[in-house]
Amino acid sequence: MAKFKSKNSKKRARRVVETPKPCRFTRDDIFEIDYREIDVLRRHVSAQGKISPRNRNGISAGYQRQLKVAIKRARFLGLLPYVGE
Repeated sequence: MAKFKSKNSKKRARRVVETPKPCRFTRDDIFEIDYREIDVLRRHVSAQGKISPRNRNGISAGYQRQLKVAIKRARFLGLLPYVGE
């Protein structure tokens, strides 16, 4: 006897689980993010001037908080623009 296939019997694609990248600041043994390091801060600000989220940066929660404070201080002192270029 032949078996009939149902409509839902298609094979599902497997998701590839990526291992999370280690935090850049943890890997380089940077303990504190300084507001005067403009080149480091600019990497984590978008073209519109927004601070990039953790899932895009790959930074741990503690370093993301330090980064947020450092970017806001640099903006206040005029080292970084509030709005993108």
